[in-house]
Amino acid sequence: MKTIKSILIAATLISASMLSALSAQEAEPAQKHEFKVAIGDSVMIKRECQKYLTGETPSTWVWDKVHTVRQLGTKRNPNQFPDGVLLMNIYSWMCEDCLINVNGKAKESAAQAAEEQKEEREAFEQAIAEQQAAEDAAAAAARAKAAKEEEERLLAEQQAAEEAAAAAAAAQAAEEAAAEQAKQDSVKSEQKFKHNYDRFTIGLRGGAASLLHSVIDGVDGKWKCGFDVMLDLQYAHYWSNDKRPVDLGIIVGLGVGYARSGLASTVDDTPNPIPADGGGNINYHIQGNVKENDGQIQLEVPVLFSLIHDNGLFFNVGPKVMLPVYTLYDQKVADPVVDAYFTQEGVLVQNAAVTGLVDENSSGKDNGNQFKINLMLTAELGYEWTLKSGNSLGLGAYADYSVFNTFKNDGINTSLLDIVSGPTATDNAVVNTLSATNTYANKLGYFDVGVKVAYHFNFPKKQYKSYKANKL
Repeated sequence: MKTIKSILIAATLISASMLSALSAQEAEPAQKHEFKVAIGDSVMIKRECQKYLTGETPSTWVWDKVHTVRQLGTKRNPNQFPDGVLLMNIYSWMCEDCLINVNGKAKESAAQAAEEQKEEREAFEQAIAEQQAAEDAAAAAARAKAAKEEEERLLAEQQAAEEAAAAAAAAQAAEEAAAEQAKQDSVKSEQKFKHNYDRFTIGLRGGAASLLHSVIDGVDGKWKCGFDVMLDLQYAHYWSNDKRPVDLGIIVGLGVGYARSGLASTVDDTPNPIPADGGGNINYHIQGNVKENDGQIQLEVPVLFSLIHDNGLFFNVGPKVMLPVYTLYDQKVADPVVDAYFTQEGVLVQNAAVTGLVDENSSGKDNGNQFKINLMLTAELGYEWTLKSGNSLGLGAYADYSVFNTFKNDGINTSLLDIVSGPTATDNAVVNTLSATNTYANKLGYFDVGVKVAYHFNFPKKQYKSYKANKL
């Protein structure tokens, strides 16, 4: 700061020297302002004047000194300070109204003026000090007020936190009481429920199936796999409790559906004696390859033992009775050859002319398995989900295998040909083609395997759902 002041004083001195040199060479122009002081007068600066015309603030010692007037207004640049007064001692421009003219007064007057200036300065400093003290007091009061407000805010926050904690504790206590009450209600409900439940099931299943054809000696044949589609309607009762993770049940019901499989055989029949005119005998036999498809509408009555684990896995196993109530077949005979041997005459007629269904394709309504009872062993394995409604949805695999079948080939027909009438003098023999299953099958079985989806209606639903949720 001292360096800046020194630079300013030096600049002012240089400016004043240049102006003084110019004033010696040039005549003073007519003053636009009528000054009350003259060049050479002794003046003092009033205390209330805090700025030079150039904008700087005077030092404190400037107000207590007597200064000599150096110049009145500017000469070269009248627009700069035309009404200013340049003081010689400090080489600074001041406004004329800020000056006290002490020219021609005694030294005492100057001292008195200085004293007055000093008093004015002290009064001004005192006023400044009083103003600063007032500002400090106001600031202290504001700080005290802010501190009090902060203390009140912290106190309010602490009180609010305590109230919130108390409310949370009360809410938690109420929640725990409600949970305990709900638990007691659930226990009562479970006690009332006794952990036992019933269910009605609608199931749909489908997969591979076969009649497991076994043909008579001397005939080359094998069974072909087919398919089945079944609808199951079942009712079950389950026993369960909290101490056992598995529910035990018994399932009964009725299934109805359609199954289809087949038989492939190479045919070379044994002679079939047929009475002819005159009491003679004609022996017919057929040769060829036969492919037959057997279909049947069947009823099933299961009695199953059931296990359901708490995690959703289930396993059902037990016996099942199956009854084919309607059977039908279609077959294809490839390259059939029918021969007739006249026993009395000892004549063999190859490719004998017959009238009837001895062509490559034939069909019928009964393959000989209708109303033949099958006793089967069945098993189901899968997973079930408990739904929001309280019912259940199950998905799994099934398998059935026949351990007993009442089908028997009575031996009445030993050929695919059923002779309706023998030949006459004018007409050929009339024959029909029979089912290969009914003709060549020594015994039949049954098996199927596939996928099953089931929807379970649990009773009562709410107790069942609550019970399952509590066990899990």
